Amino acid sequence: MDLKSTLLVVGGSVCSFKLLNTLVRFLQTPELAHKKMWKWRNTMTSLAHSSLTGAWAVTCLYCQPKMLEDLISSHSLLSHCLVAVSTGYFIHDSLDVSLNQSLKQSWELLLHHSTVISCFTLAVTSRLYLGFAVVSLLIEINSVFLHIRQLLLLLGQGNRTGTAAPHTSVAYSLTSWLNLGTLLVFRICTMGWMTRWLASHREHMPRFVFMTGTTGLSLISTMNMVLLYRLLRADFLTNPRNTSKNH
Repeated sequence: MDLKSTLLVVGGSVCSFKLLNTLVRFLQTPELAHKKMWKWRNTMTSLAHSSLTGAWAVTCLYCQPKMLEDLISSHSLLSHCLVAVSTGYFIHDSLDVSLNQSLKQSWELLLHHSTVISCFTLAVTSRLYLGFAVVSLLIEINSVFLHIRQLLLLLGQGNRTGTAAPHTSVAYSLTSWLNLGTLLVFRICTMGWMTRWLASHREHMPRFVFMTGTTGLSLISTMNMVLLYRLLRADFLTNPRNTSKNH
């Protein structure tokens, strides 16, 4: 795609996710989620993005396995569109979060999104490093279960039920294990592989691009380790009774 087409896809993606977010408002919302309507809509929209782009990234790598050998210049129209669509989502979500949460609540997410937007914008406008961006979107496979977990928490099915006798649903328990497994594979291992690739190919890219990639990977890898710790503490290392007393 040329630059004009790329910008149209990004802009269309922003509008599409905004429309989806608005449509969710008109769907029947579970009673337990009424107090956090914005969080419910935002998480549903994020789940749609993760489901779409996670499957799309796998499809791109399956249809063009050569991309794994050359993450710099190898790409297809399918992969270019994927990164452009995902860029549009992160722009939409940044705006949505900025308008509905305080900076104190959202600074980590906004830092993550701004880092991703910067790296993806470089890829879609230069038509280079698209393979690198596609591999990074494998992380969205884990995000599917992360968002499902959040929805279950909003429905009171997790550890934080706040009842006298806390009860974790089967759906939440299964989601927790799937979330942990996919986090280790698609977040931790994928980021480790990307870091190794970046370090071994630094001589093939401009200093600015290398520094941008290094900064982005460092920030997101740190956030992933914090996320892993928080999930382990919330779902596997904390007694549900103690959790409910603290909330």
